Amino acid sequence: MTDGASDALTIAGLHVEQHGPADAPPLLLSPGLGGSGAYWAPQIGSLAKARRVILYDHRGTARSDRALPDASVEAMADDMVAVLDGLGIARADVIGHAAGGIAGLAMALKAPERIGRLIVVNGWASPDPHFLRCFETRLALLRDSGIGAYVRAQPLFLYPAPWISPHLARLDEEAAHHIASFPGCETVERRIAALGAFDITDRLGDIQVPLLVISAEDDMLVPFPAGSRLAAGVRGAAFAAMARGGHACNVTEPDAFNDVVSGFLNQIGPIPAA
Repeated sequence: MTDGASDALTIAGLHVEQHGPADAPPLLLSPGLGGSGAYWAPQIGSLAKARRVILYDHRGTARSDRALPDASVEAMADDMVAVLDGLGIARADVIGHAAGGIAGLAMALKAPERIGRLIVVNGWASPDPHFLRCFETRLALLRDSGIGAYVRAQPLFLYPAPWISPHLARLDEEAAHHIASFPGCETVERRIAALGAFDITDRLGDIQVPLLVISAEDDMLVPFPAGSRLAAGVRGAAFAAMARGGHACNVTEPDAFNDVVSGFLNQIGPIPAA
C-alpha cells in the first residue's frame, strides 16, 4: 500500500480500498446513502498522508455485492466491523457521512471497543420531519418519474445552489454514472426506510467513544438542529458547525472540512496502528 489506492479487494462481499501508509493509524470512512466509497475522494489526499485510510462501498451498492438481505442500520454497522475483521484491524477511527454516520453510531453502541474516535457528518439521533419529507419527495420521483429524475434531483438536496450553478457539467457527468450504476429501486427504498426507522434518542447516554458531530448550517436534507441535538445528547461530544457547504459539505468545502476533521483526530493523539 502506498499513498495511492491499493489493489481493490473484497471482504465479505464488500468492495474495499486502502490509501496511505500500511503501518499508519487506521481510519475507516463510511459514505452516505449513495454507498460509494469514492464519495470521500476530496479527503483522501489530506487524510492519507499520516493515516491508513480505508474506503468501502456499502452492501447493495456500487461495486459491493448487490444482494441486500438486511438493509438495517445495524447491519450496516456489522459490515463496518466485517471490513476491520477482514483487514485484521482491532480498532480504527471512523468517519461517517449521513447514513454512514448513523451506522457509525450503531457500531459505537454494538462494538465500542472497535472504534477509537467517531466523526458523524450531517447525521441524526432520530429522523427529523423535514428529513422524512425530503425522502418522501425523492421516493415519489423515483416511483412516478423514474431513475433519471431521481438522480438528477439528487444535487438539489446535497449541494447549496451557489455551488451547483458553476458545477453543472460535472454534475451531469456524475448523473450519467449514477444512472448506469444505480443499485435498483427496491434497494434504494429499503435503505431509505432504514434511515427513517433509525432512532437512538433513548440510547445516546450509552455512547462512550469520543465523538465529533459536524453539521452544515445550510444542509437542505438533514436540518442543522438534528446534529446539534445529537451532540448535546452524548456526554463529552464535540460539535462543529460549518457555515456553508450543504449536505455534502466535505465535497463543496473540502479544505475547511479536512481542517476540522484533522483537528479532532489529532487532538488526543492517533490510536496505535492495529
